[in-house]
Amino acid sequence: MLRYGRPAPDYSMSDASMVKVQMFNAEADLEFLKMILQQEERMGGPMPIDRLIILSRLREERRLTTPDLTASVQKSEPAIRATLEKLVEAGLIEAHGTGRGRTYTLSAKVYRQTGQKVAYVRQAGFDAIQQEQMVLSYIDKHGSVKRGDVVELCHLNPPQAYRLLKRLKEQGKIIQSGEKRYAVYTRKT
Repeated sequence: MLRYGRPAPDYSMSDASMVKVQMFNAEADLEFLKMILQQEERMGGPMPIDRLIILSRLREERRLTTPDLTASVQKSEPAIRATLEKLVEAGLIEAHGTGRGRTYTLSAKVYRQTGQKVAYVRQAGFDAIQQEQMVLSYIDKHGSVKRGDVVELCHLNPPQAYRLLKRLKEQGKIIQSGEKRYAVYTRKT
């Protein structure tokens, strides 16, 4: 089912004495199947199920972290990270951020092959320069910005927003008033 771009079977109604599976009668995503078949041809064999699960989850949910995938793949985080890196190397997914905040999305190549180029730009977000310009524009219009505003504006997590503001401060573009959660940033005059 995953190979054909259909939803994964649902085993959530199972218990210790019985396995119940619900399978969805969704249309096959032929563009997704075509992309999987091309990848299998390059690999010289069928795509492993853990990779299919990851690609399917990313297709449905757009952006996920390693811990988000542990229950679905039923492997340890180090094993999932290794699989994710293989998918990155194959050009099927892209990594965003570093450390615990690292997320994964389907790659531009996959979105292009499945005819969803606009969805990729919307999902991948903005690069660092665009984020900086958005923050500076926000300050110009509203006088100041807080880290929470940057989180919402740029779709970042709090540590990423902190690093963005720190970078702008180090570049001399903004100044900080207050500390920690009371910090407010304004344009340097």
